[in-house]
Amino acid sequence: MIDIKFLRENPDIVKENIKKKFQDAKLPMVDEVIALDKERRETLQEAEALKARSNKTAKEIGKLMGQGKRDEAEVIKKEVAESKQKIKDLDARSKEIDEEISKRMMVIPQIIDPSVPIGKDDSENVEIQRYGEPVVPDFEIPYHTEIMESFNGVDFESAGRVAGNGFYYLIGDIARLHSAVLAYARDFMIDRGFTYVIPPYMIRSSVVTGVMSFAEMESMMYKIEGEDLFLIGTSEHSMIGRFVNQMLPEKELPIHLTSYSPCFRKEKGAHGIEERGVYRIHQFEKQEMIVVCKPEESKEWYDKMWQNTVDLFRTLDIPVRTLECCSGDLADLKCKSCDVEAWSPRQKKYFEVGSCSNLGDAQARRLKIRVKGEDGERYLPHTLNNTVVAPPRMLIAFLENNLNADGTVNIPEVLRPYMGGKEKLIPNK
Repeated sequence: MIDIKFLRENPDIVKENIKKKFQDAKLPMVDEVIALDKERRETLQEAEALKARSNKTAKEIGKLMGQGKRDEAEVIKKEVAESKQKIKDLDARSKEIDEEISKRMMVIPQIIDPSVPIGKDDSENVEIQRYGEPVVPDFEIPYHTEIMESFNGVDFESAGRVAGNGFYYLIGDIARLHSAVLAYARDFMIDRGFTYVIPPYMIRSSVVTGVMSFAEMESMMYKIEGEDLFLIGTSEHSMIGRFVNQMLPEKELPIHLTSYSPCFRKEKGAHGIEERGVYRIHQFEKQEMIVVCKPEESKEWYDKMWQNTVDLFRTLDIPVRTLECCSGDLADLKCKSCDVEAWSPRQKKYFEVGSCSNLGDAQARRLKIRVKGEDGERYLPHTLNNTVVAPPRMLIAFLENNLNADGTVNIPEVLRPYMGGKEKLIPNK
């Protein structure tokens, strides 16, 4: 959500940004907001003028009554009553205009960073850099569910009876591996100076609309029937929501937190064969990181955050690459974003395992998060978020890249303390 003052003073920049995001249907909204904003300011000015006049006139009534000029006082009383009704009507219209402006401002996209490549969709995202050598072994790698089943590690059939499609049971060594990766990711981020947090797994609608676009909310969120609560799709939502309506002392910035949570997503639509199994599911767990910082520091934090994910995956012997998201692939609140993709030796290509985003001051503006500077100046901070690791999708990359020809799976040294010292997983089948 951009600043309405910026839109008022720079309509051409806002329109050009909309074009860069290939959302031309939103172009008329810019002029509509400008017109509504003009009407709102005129309405407020008229109401204020009437209130001032009414206050002045009310004093005259007292004087006239004191002088015994009751008839003249009654005439002025009638004028005051008419003014009060007019003020009431103007206030009501002002609220209507505010709602109309807000409705449009909530869907006008954030101004993207100048470095963002221009493209219509994710097919035009740009590779930045590769880390680690992608290897294709000289033996056939089974589909990830087959690898898990060789350890008696997954049960979709029972989960289907219990909860339906998109759910699973993880069992034995695979379940332990899943938890080990999360525990390792937690400690990895703590060692990098982030404070560990376990947040609420449900949030109110006011927080939902503060942290994400309407399109994202509709496609992702599960609503709790009869309650003003939504299940979180990622802990970033409740983590940023923690600061709603807060005035943060500048000396507390930057705030850098890492959080664990289960995540719940609708994941609507048809998906290809490579997205079966545990790739695209309704429930998963994730280690996340968020930063709240000064505007001038957000670029530096953005680079630190995606690098943390790259570094973690490399300690697990998984080759990765970073991919710059193009303008058409950015959600409306984001000004810059990149994906971290892991190498799949079975598919002989990379696939997404995490995403890092700089949202500028968009979330702070929606949630009314402000900072009070040392000099007393108040401003909006920037917010950023990034996936540390999100098993079970991450397990796909882990199992494929650490699989041996005999079906065993190597456990990297950094993960062994979380796996009871095991150096390998031995299949049951």
